Amino acid sequence: MNFIKKQTLTIIFFFIFSISFSQTAMSDSLRGEFTYLLQYKPNTLNRDYFIKELYSLQITDKRSFFSSENKLKFDSAFSAAYNKKNNVIDLSGIPASRSNFLIIQTNENSEFYESVGMTLLSYNSPIIRNWKLINETKVINSISCKKAEVNYKGRDWTAWYSTEIPFPYGPYKFSGLPGLIVKITDKTGDYDYELVKAVSSSKLKGKTITVKKARYQGAKLVTQKELSEARANFRANAKRELESMGTVFSQDQSRPKISEAEKKGHNPIELE
Repeated sequence: MNFIKKQTLTIIFFFIFSISFSQTAMSDSLRGEFTYLLQYKPNTLNRDYFIKELYSLQITDKRSFFSSENKLKFDSAFSAAYNKKNNVIDLSGIPASRSNFLIIQTNENSEFYESVGMTLLSYNSPIIRNWKLINETKVINSISCKKAEVNYKGRDWTAWYSTEIPFPYGPYKFSGLPGLIVKITDKTGDYDYELVKAVSSSKLKGKTITVKKARYQGAKLVTQKELSEARANFRANAKRELESMGTVFSQDQSRPKISEAEKKGHNPIELE
């Protein structure tokens, strides 16, 4: 937990949920804003290597938005530079994100969005409803939590949620519990999400989500398999397409081929 020693969760300690906004508030007005730290092992053949990245969960009256914080920073910086109508847009100082997706959850389903090339694609998944509630409690970062378990997409997950923060959402596609998910880990320890920051409701008054509408409006609805195939095809053909438009690559710019060992050890969050 050295990564978050300087993070403060004092506002969570006092967090009492109340809707203090008027009924005329916009549908995308913020009701909750939370930051999760994801730690995961991308390759099963190298168990000592893991990646860390922060994700934002923004909650409105009827839905939640989950995205990489670095991706949100990139979108914001790009918009600011574009609006200045500069001939050159320099984004070299913006941290790169390994995640290009956005997940929007409602009480009905989970909507996954990702831009593949110039095309915005989306697929829907049902809300997780097969949670097993366990009569066990635990305090995590000063938050009183209850335990739940679920098997989802080939992994067994243990979640700790707090009824003191009564939002039925959590990181990634995890939702449907009677309180915000504070921590969720798969039994192998390959993937772990933990709440590291929250913004108190008093500071959210008048604020709206920071997710750009271009990331979810006008998407082409496909199946999850079709999106995965489109992603793979785009990556395979990206260099050829750029070359056809006149882009010249130096030898140093050529990406090394992924080894067979790396392919075999690929460790996605969803195994099915």
